[in-house]
Amino acid sequence: MVTILDVARLAGVSKATVSRALNGKVVVREEVKARILQAIAETGYRPNQLARNLANNKTNSVGLVVTNGLYNGPFFASLTYHAATNSEMHGRQLVLADGKHSAQEERDAIDLLMSLRCEAIMIYPKYLTVDELDTIIDNSQTPIVVINRELPRHRNQCVFVDHQQSSETMMAHLLAQGHTRIAFVTGAEGSPTGEKRLAGYQQALRRAGIEPDPQLLVHGAWSTDSGYAAGRELLARQVPFTCILAGNDDMAIGVAKACLEAGLRLPQDVSLAGFDDSVLGKYYHPSLTTIHVPMEAMICHAIDTLLMPGEHAVCSHEGELVRRESVAPPK
Repeated sequence: MVTILDVARLAGVSKATVSRALNGKVVVREEVKARILQAIAETGYRPNQLARNLANNKTNSVGLVVTNGLYNGPFFASLTYHAATNSEMHGRQLVLADGKHSAQEERDAIDLLMSLRCEAIMIYPKYLTVDELDTIIDNSQTPIVVINRELPRHRNQCVFVDHQQSSETMMAHLLAQGHTRIAFVTGAEGSPTGEKRLAGYQQALRRAGIEPDPQLLVHGAWSTDSGYAAGRELLARQVPFTCILAGNDDMAIGVAKACLEAGLRLPQDVSLAGFDDSVLGKYYHPSLTTIHVPMEAMICHAIDTLLMPGEHAVCSHEGELVRRESVAPPK
């Protein structure tokens, strides 16, 4: 293994001089720096970044905790992309930590990022409760912002969308088109986002004087496969409906396949809508009516709040209705 001492010997300087050249704290003559850089190139030496971070107490990095069960899909690809590009705009490196399959493992991922001396941490939680997140923030000296979860005690350390209101907005559009028999595909069990979207669906029906029909409620798990299975289950029940609202666009695409296999045309025979404004829904045929979740604005807001505290208060963001081809008045 190549060490800093090997570089010093090849460059004909002391170990301390190599260290000063790498840290940039003390000016090193250009001719000496050139010899050091040449020695580094020839030996293939790589500085121990963690050791330098510990010495400098600064990493120029922002951490992101996301559970791996959420990686699979365009929505979370978009989340990671915006987190990386916005971190880069601030001159920071994004460090991704896997929250795995439990609240404890999400805590372990947060602890890992803290041990790496990340300047700030974003958490997209799946398992940690609001109370647990509050406790983590209270006990942390590292700035933390929680994404997609409302924290009443830490309003300036969370960024979220009002998913229930977004669901009611979508339902108002579907009801205005004349749909009264609207089926709903839920998200994964225990998901706060899924629960809010289901609550908005039920609230909008009751406000319109329609009691939700349990036979029109089927369970999904956010994935396209689960949407396909939910669509097949709904069709097998042989209950009348004119529209299906899926808890996200990925599931809506799966539902569409089940409908098309059953000989139903979209939107002539059944209308279909979703949430999140996935790129897949935009280019699907017919293009998918959905709710746009402003992920880029949320991530930008979160990083600005972490790195420039006091300049950008984090608040609730609103979903926006996107009307496309997959919804039409019922026959």
